[in-house]
Amino acid sequence: MRLALLALIFIIVMAMVMLMSNALARRAATRARLNEVRGERLRLTDSASLRGDTMAKGWHKLTEIIEKSGISLVDTQGETLRARLIAAGYNSPLAPKLFTAIRLGMLVLLPAILVGLIFLGGTEISPFKLYLFGVGLAVFGLYAPNLFISAKADRRREAIVNGFPDSLDLMLVCVEAGLGMEAAFDRVGREMQHSHPLVAQMLSIVTLELRAGSSREEALRNMASRTQVTEIRSFSTLLIQSDKLGSSIGETLRVYASEMREKRRMRAEEKAHRLPVLLSVPLVACMLPVMIGVLMLPAIIRVIREMLPAMSGG
Repeated sequence: MRLALLALIFIIVMAMVMLMSNALARRAATRARLNEVRGERLRLTDSASLRGDTMAKGWHKLTEIIEKSGISLVDTQGETLRARLIAAGYNSPLAPKLFTAIRLGMLVLLPAILVGLIFLGGTEISPFKLYLFGVGLAVFGLYAPNLFISAKADRRREAIVNGFPDSLDLMLVCVEAGLGMEAAFDRVGREMQHSHPLVAQMLSIVTLELRAGSSREEALRNMASRTQVTEIRSFSTLLIQSDKLGSSIGETLRVYASEMREKRRMRAEEKAHRLPVLLSVPLVACMLPVMIGVLMLPAIIRVIREMLPAMSGG
């Protein structure tokens, strides 16, 4: 009995030692992995920031060289162009000048490429056609960047509108939990970095402006002007009026979140109702001629077999 008891105690002690050693080993491995991930994230952040600084310096030198050569890159509608570029996601101060430089480059480069290909290929083309194609390419190069900026701005607006109701729900939870407006914006911005990065970026910029000393009204109006989205502009105006009148922010967020969800549902229903109309065009253009041919072909063959001999006197 004594030996059995000692053996049982030895087994229990060894089991406890093994369990503790395994737990410590797992904890050490987890800590090492976290340190490795943290170091890799810092390295990627530093390299990305250095790469961004290098690219910004390169673009800045390029614009300086172009302007020193006598070509002005200042647009006559600078504020409007700046607002369009910000709505498309280009927040750099050099963005308007780079946009103008790209337009001028494509205006000259595309016709030059056409002329070079014609002369290198040895193709003979009339001066009128060469002039016509050159003008067409020049016009395309002049307006293609505008179309690209407009399309990208529309995609960003759509992404913001689709993700904004979810951010309002999270913001309502934060406000009802006791957080202020600035803290709610910061919390929601950090929570939505992966699901809706554009909305998270928008809220993070508002938080930074509030922390920098801007008033709440100024920060909200800047948010509306940056995004150029009707729903965001209405939301900013609603929050400013609620702040001035002293009404409940939570109730305001609840009502507006319900309206945003209803609008999103109505947009989805509108797209669903448009689908049969859009499908009717390819159905009529592709399937209707085939169906008519399949139905009428036997009758046409029979008419040909019976009418042609009778008409020829057979």
